[in-house]
Amino acid sequence: MEEKDTYKTITSASEAVLFKDKNSKFYGYAFPIQNEEEVKQHLEELKKQHHTARHWCYAYQFGTEDNNISYRANDDGEPNNSAGMPIYGQIQSFNVTNILIVVVRYFGGVKLGVGGLINAYRTGAQMALEASKIITKTINIDYCISFEYKNMNKVMRIIKEKNLNITNQVLELDCKIYISVRKNDSNSVFETFNNQFEIKIEAI
Repeated sequence: MEEKDTYKTITSASEAVLFKDKNSKFYGYAFPIQNEEEVKQHLEELKKQHHTARHWCYAYQFGTEDNNISYRANDDGEPNNSAGMPIYGQIQSFNVTNILIVVVRYFGGVKLGVGGLINAYRTGAQMALEASKIITKTINIDYCISFEYKNMNKVMRIIKEKNLNITNQVLELDCKIYISVRKNDSNSVFETFNNQFEIKIEAI
């Protein structure tokens, strides 16, 4: 059986969404992210934008396979597991990754209780995801093909036949072509090039 080699994510930041409960306002945001540095940047920007808010609760997830997935949920001063985990639950529910969701709270003077908070943060996250464009991407493996210029036609013929995506190329006496291949096709592409005389392929 083929492994799953696709994942869902968002292409761009969502518009801000607003959920209100007993005078408290909850602003939900979703951002596509690739690393923790981007998480910090988005949080800093939101704290400047909403500098009078009380809480900036969030959850994020990176990775595309079970063993590579890392996530974090942060309650930012709200009662334990009343904010970060409900937000993270929506990331799981929508089955998206490489994503950060932040829900900013302005306290309205009336306590909502843990149940009310869980509902508010979950709803804020859900609304942010519903306002986002979710797309499916493939998990790709990147290869470098090295060969002498005289073998150019042979290499280009295989690339054309297999409809491969070239990401970069250095074409001199010694040539290098970089390709990105969908994970489920990667073994057969590797074998094809590996079986060619005077052509070297390696994963990068």
